[in-house]
Amino acid sequence: MATKKAAFIHSPELESFSYPEHCPFDTDRAGRVRRVLKSMGLLSGQGRREVAPVAARREVLRKFHSTDYLHALRDSARGRWKVEMLGMGIGTVDCPVFAGMHDYPVLATGGTLTGAELILSGSAAVTFNPSGGFHHAGPEHASGFCYINDVALACIVFAEKGKRVLYLDVDVHHGDGVAYAFYERCDVMTVSFHQDPDTLFPGTGFVDEIGARAGEGYCVNVSLPVDTYDEAYLKAFEAVFPPLAGVFNPDVFVLQCGADGLAGDPLAHLQLTNNVYSEVVSHLLTYDKPILMTGGGGYNVDNTVRAWSLAWSVLCGAACDHETSAAIGGVMLESTDWQGGLRDRALAVTNEQRESVEPALKATVKRVQEKVFPIHGLEVPK
Repeated sequence: MATKKAAFIHSPELESFSYPEHCPFDTDRAGRVRRVLKSMGLLSGQGRREVAPVAARREVLRKFHSTDYLHALRDSARGRWKVEMLGMGIGTVDCPVFAGMHDYPVLATGGTLTGAELILSGSAAVTFNPSGGFHHAGPEHASGFCYINDVALACIVFAEKGKRVLYLDVDVHHGDGVAYAFYERCDVMTVSFHQDPDTLFPGTGFVDEIGARAGEGYCVNVSLPVDTYDEAYLKAFEAVFPPLAGVFNPDVFVLQCGADGLAGDPLAHLQLTNNVYSEVVSHLLTYDKPILMTGGGGYNVDNTVRAWSLAWSVLCGAACDHETSAAIGGVMLESTDWQGGLRDRALAVTNEQRESVEPALKATVKRVQEKVFPIHGLEVPK
């Protein structure tokens, strides 16, 4: 694979913030990814570099969020929370009030926007902000640990420059904030692979949510049954994503690479290994288009760190044999249960699992194809 100019976006300042102790969102994941990659020599050489984020400017944040909402975030962080802010989702169990609740997402969002600017300027072909991916936040509403929607803003910035954007969301939770931001637009296609919304927050992202007006057919939702495993996931991905990406022909990809679909995540119920995310990134690279990748969910921290480290190594085209360097990878990741380096070991799939997952996922893929493919002139497979 040809070397691409790649930028890993992080700074020590991001590590100075933390959510309240009771909240499962761990801001330290990005710093741990950075330390793993640094120890493996994957942040320099061969076109790779580290770039510090620049806090997002208020005028850019207002491209998606309302002024009143941004004021409410800042006031709450300064101890001036009011009960009516609950109507904005501020002060709920999943979006608690804490001192860094304004400055942290503003800086994290700045990281994603820094990645977008590097791509637009030609300074990088692929960028990764592990501190980004806050796909649940709405224009005037915090939700699901998300206060500012950095990925929606990145899509807006690209679109304003005349770029056709394909937003791919592989977080286990539906990327609702981004999907609805572009629900009536055709310059940004949103594709989300997520656990069945009948079984998981936020309860949106059904197959029949395909966009409206000019955006009809440009919002694509593939809901995954509980216990979905690698083989089934990748089969569904292959059946839906390449045909749509080919006909849409984007100028840039934005990938929200939430890792909470991994087996063992405490907040979800899929059975994936990080090899799925590696395959997704590898597929995106075949289009030879710029890729902006962010983090997202992932609440088994060790597994998430390994998944994002592997995703970056693939994204930047690092010539690293994770299998032959297995033992050293295990040591670097301070893992005692698996000495397989960055790649997860394969997980056994039971007959019961196959019988539960395969028919349901096959039916979902068929419905997606029937609803969306004809809009784009694609033939529905028999």
